[in-house]
Amino acid sequence: MNICEHCGYHLKMSSSDRIELSIDPGTWNPMDEDMVSMDPIEFHSKEESESYKNRMDSYQRKTGLTEAVQTGTDQLNGIPVTIGIMDFQFMGGSMGSIVGEKITRLVEHAGNQLLPLILVCAFRGARMQEGSLNLMQMAKISSALYEYQKNKRLFYVSILTSPTTGGVLNFFI
Repeated sequence: MNICEHCGYHLKMSSSDRIELSIDPGTWNPMDEDMVSMDPIEFHSKEESESYKNRMDSYQRKTGLTEAVQTGTDQLNGIPVTIGIMDFQFMGGSMGSIVGEKITRLVEHAGNQLLPLILVCAFRGARMQEGSLNLMQMAKISSALYEYQKNKRLFYVSILTSPTTGGVLNFFI
């Protein structure tokens, strides 16, 4: 259960671990897993010896993920649901253009299919390497969630995990 047997501390979980623990076995159908971030502003930090693209490649190799969120449909106790699970191990779960796009598409899919929506957040903040493009994602997600929640029969829950910074509260809740 990812709890230290000596001190009782809850260990960090990857998004893949959360999927395996949370949903019915064999029901995971990922969405948009081939979407990858580009380098829209050709970011290269003076302090860092590598480009944003090289850094993304490194995180993709390290985690086996293409981005900091996994989205898809599955079943939870036999009930069809949509779920988005952020992964802090991928650049601190930071919000880039593709993370925002994947979450927005998930919310829209949940609304179109009248499915419950679960978002599991492990989030450090906006990804500075994409400039203001990533900040637009927060507004886009908020707008999609607003539309989803207008249908009072739909169920939405946001699960904030550790670590998650306070800025996320502005658009996930």
